[in-house]
Formats: sequence, structure tokens, C-alpha cells
Amino acid sequence: MGMMGLDMPLRILLADDHEIVRRGLRAVLEAEADWEVMDEAANGLEAVEKAERFKPDVVLMDISMPELNGLEAARRIHRSLPTVEVLFLTMHESEQMIREGMDAGGRGFLLKSDAGRELVPAVRSVSRHKPFFSPKIRAMGFASSEGRVLPKATRSSTQSGELTTREREVVQLLGEGKSTKEVATILQITLKTAATHRTNILRKLELHSIADIVRYAIRNGIVQP
Repeated sequence: MGMMGLDMPLRILLADDHEIVRRGLRAVLEAEADWEVMDEAANGLEAVEKAERFKPDVVLMDISMPELNGLEAARRIHRSLPTVEVLFLTMHESEQMIREGMDAGGRGFLLKSDAGRELVPAVRSVSRHKPFFSPKIRAMGFASSEGRVLPKATRSSTQSGELTTREREVVQLLGEGKSTKEVATILQITLKTAATHRTNILRKLELHSIADIVRYAIRNGIVQP
């Protein structure tokens, strides 16, 4: 990776809350000539901050991360750095999650179970601005050739697409067991505003309690149980 080379190294930011996972991914990525893992992030907020600081070519983004999940982190990165490509890492092939990830500006989805053999081709594909989907996800009817999400006859029963970005942040924090007061502090909003978001979330999702929100967040992969 000489500085005199005409080809610039591919600069990758690695975002996953498990250090052992990051270490394994990093070893595979850095075995590729001219690929450089420039930094690592352990949560979504850190991923956004480091993406804006280092401006990588590709962000390898775990979806289930504390404080700010990968979907919300990708939305923020895509807003401020639209040329940065995001490749999502996920343990679950949820149709709702994939749709939200595409809406958030993601270019590809890699199941963690496929990372061993598919990581390098996946990163290579998104670095060339081409979509990549794990085979199981392709089999669900997502169009990998153009990166469009094919319409499905049935819509997921969850309606989290109706939530605002802020409401999704509140769902994640409540799902992680934070109180409404803690939510207000973390998001730097008033307690009254946090309570209003909570009320709107319950109404939109047709739920009745904080416990329902926690179950919803776990069921939809917003938080890990």
C-alpha cells in the first residue's frame, strides 16, 4: 500500500458493539491488498461521529447497536455524507428491517452467518456503488441487480415506517430499559416532549404500555434481548 501507488486504498469504518466481532472482521478486511480499516465504532453515535470525521469509502454497520442503532446511524451519515456507502451487518433477515435499511441509504445487507465467505465480495460490491444482498435476503425477493426493493404483496404487520426518526430513537431507548426522564436527558429534549413522543408511539403502534414498546423493539430487532 505504497503512497506512490495510483490506486488509493479503500477506507473502511467498522461499526459493531462486540469487540470480538470487530477483530474478526478487521482481520478479514485487512488481508485484502489496499484495504484499510481506518477506525472502529462501538455504537451508532460513535459511527456517525467517526464517519463525519474520517469520511470513509464504506461503513460496515451492525444494525443492533446500543444508544443509536445502525439504521438511524446510517440515516444521519447518508444525510451529511451521501457518497459514503453503508453495508449493513445483521443477524436476522427481517423484511421490514431491510426496507428501512434501504430507505436509510444502505447499499447492501450481509447476514452475519454469511460474513465468513461473503464479506470481501460484499464490501467490494458496495465500494463500487453496486448493491449486495446475502443469498437468503435475495431469496426474499429483493432486486439485487438494481438495488431496488421489490414491492411485496403483503406488508409487514409492523408499522414502524410511520414513526418519525425521533420516535424511532425513543423506541430504542425505551426498549433498552431507559426511563422517560433518561430518554429526555440522552436526546436533550424536555421531559414533556419525551412523554409526548411516548404517547404518540403508543398510539401509532397501537400499543398500551412501556412493556409493549420493549417487546415491539425486541421483536423488530431494534434492541437485542
